[in-house]
Amino acid sequence: MAHTIKAKSKLIARVRRIRGQVEALERALDAEIGCADVLMLVASLRGAVQGLSAEVMEDHIRNHVVNPDTDPDPERAQGAAELIEVVRTYLR
Repeated sequence: MAHTIKAKSKLIARVRRIRGQVEALERALDAEIGCADVLMLVASLRGAVQGLSAEVMEDHIRNHVVNPDTDPDPERAQGAAELIEVVRTYLR
């Protein structure tokens, strides 16, 4: 079973929160709020999308490449753990 199917409800909940943020941004633009406030909404939306991306990528690495928690090769396990940390840092 694919990891996106196993985590489906959690991922859908995140997507729904992101949808709410997009709707808030749309309402803000309709209300003609200031550009600084619009930029803050865009930044929070960007962070939410990047967080979702990081979660899916981490699960992909763990399920389809190398799981650092279970790989018997310590070098591969360490490399996978480092890659996951880089993805988390880069996308959050």
